[in-house]
Amino acid sequence: MIETLVSALAGVVLGLSLAAPPGPMNAVIAEESVLRGWRSGFSAGLGAMTADACFFVLALAGVIAVVKEAPLVRGIMVGVGGLLMLYFAYGAAKDASGTFTGEGGDADAKGFRKAFALAITNPYQIIWWLTAGVGLLDPGRFDALSGVPGTLTVTTGGPVIIVGFFTGIALWIIGFPAALVATGKRVDSFAPAVAYLSAGVLALAGVSFMYEAATTLT
Repeated sequence: MIETLVSALAGVVLGLSLAAPPGPMNAVIAEESVLRGWRSGFSAGLGAMTADACFFVLALAGVIAVVKEAPLVRGIMVGVGGLLMLYFAYGAAKDASGTFTGEGGDADAKGFRKAFALAITNPYQIIWWLTAGVGLLDPGRFDALSGVPGTLTVTTGGPVIIVGFFTGIALWIIGFPAALVATGKRVDSFAPAVAYLSAGVLALAGVSFMYEAATTLT
């Protein structure tokens, strides 16, 4: 029982390690949350989470490892991701001059598609799956407290840690938009500031991706 709980908690921590760090995905979630409401922010997070589910299936099939060894495919993928980020950066900057519009079905779908498109072409997602993701999928057992064998044992490669992993992502995409919306309702200037910041993050990431793609392809 304790081993199951520890494995589930380890999965949650792994999920948060992928979802929580600042970057293009959280920039999109932040923009959607403060400009269009919690549901749109959650929908954007769900798009990124869906991409991770796709990467999970591809990792099980061994496809991600093949992409790593194919510079042409990787370069094209990174280039497409860079162009998308620059395009969405322009959209975020343009949206920043608008107002908090509340929740709407079309906006939710748009946020989902935007985050999914960025996540599925994000090489850093693949890098995560080739590193930490390998530890998640590889069957095995290890002691969470190094040097104290048998105290807190984590079982990897099983359903418990994988469910914990996606639970960690779900907690982030629920809680992060909620915190942003709550703050935005108290501070009138918060929404456009976040939108401009999101545009800056996406633009920097887009330029970085384009440079990486050019380097890889040449």
